[in-house]
Amino acid sequence: MAADRDSRHAAIALGATLPGDTVLYLLLPMYGAAFGVTLAEAGMLLAANRLVRIAGYGYVARFYARHGDRPTCTLAVVAAAFCALGYATLSGFWALLPLRLVWGLCFAALNLSTQALATAEPRGAALRSGRSRAFIALGPVLALPAGAVLAQAAGPRPIFALLAIVALGGLFATRRLPSLPHPALGQSRPHPRRPNALDTWSFLEGFTLDGLFIIGLSFLGKDLLPGSAVVAAGVLLAMRYGAEIVLSPVGGRMAQRWGAERLLVVLSLITAVALLGFGAGWLWSCAAAIVVLRALQLPLLAPIVAHRHPGPGRVQALAARSVWRDIGAGTGPLVAGLVLPVVSSLWVYGVAALLLALAALACGRGAPRAAST
Repeated sequence: MAADRDSRHAAIALGATLPGDTVLYLLLPMYGAAFGVTLAEAGMLLAANRLVRIAGYGYVARFYARHGDRPTCTLAVVAAAFCALGYATLSGFWALLPLRLVWGLCFAALNLSTQALATAEPRGAALRSGRSRAFIALGPVLALPAGAVLAQAAGPRPIFALLAIVALGGLFATRRLPSLPHPALGQSRPHPRRPNALDTWSFLEGFTLDGLFIIGLSFLGKDLLPGSAVVAAGVLLAMRYGAEIVLSPVGGRMAQRWGAERLLVVLSLITAVALLGFGAGWLWSCAAAIVVLRALQLPLLAPIVAHRHPGPGRVQALAARSVWRDIGAGTGPLVAGLVLPVVSSLWVYGVAALLLALAALACGRGAPRAAST
């Protein structure tokens, strides 16, 4: 089926470029001095790629609509490779900041293409989204442990030169993408509105799982396992993406059977419990549980949005929802960098867990009964 093939190629392109970002999330908080930044500056740099998408998703969506998947993703892959090369060679907050902003727009383009192609055909959208997430995770699952080991042996910089070459490999996948424009998709600009329940959940899911959790894993793990924390955190983050390979298709099948909204509520409540345990000190066991739960949740949002916004408005709705997730995932590292050194981790993750649970329950109350996909 064309939808399956196109979705797979877009996911491979994103999977080839993503390791440059995920390895930076691992190494920058631990090796900030090697990059010429403080922990607070590291948090701002890791947030910058998310925050630029808040303003940039509208431009990216219009560019995507006007030019189509192949040109958009090709440009994004080339720019992402240059960003990875910059991480290997440049130092200091102001030198690294432009790279993070460019990467944010690259990810926006590639992510929008993967979601749009995965949901292009309503039938099987949840299954296709799950398989897409598995392909995207292939790059990070290999790069994270390799980056951790290489960083311990030779410092944090050399791995990014290798990842720049890996990113260029994504061009083999972008050549196979469709090149037709999507004129009906560029008529409106996605931007944050007053959030509904699903918007709030998207924000908090990004804030906790893509912000507080990742920074906390590096920061707290450094104290628990001095000397080998980078390898332990790298392996665990690799497990996070390995879990996506195995479990995201499972999450898609579960959503197909029981309904995406219902599954979202249940998994989010369990995730809140795991976050509380993570903050209470059960770092590695609860982190492993969060990794599994996150992988099961990843395929749920796109089919929910596609069901509620059928037709050409689907891509704009996907982009708008991504804005709210990026607001959360962008502020998460900022908050983590500022409060984790001075506030008890139990309070930080306990409050985040409570808010995520409340948002999930609100989604369950507002979910249309026919929303299973």
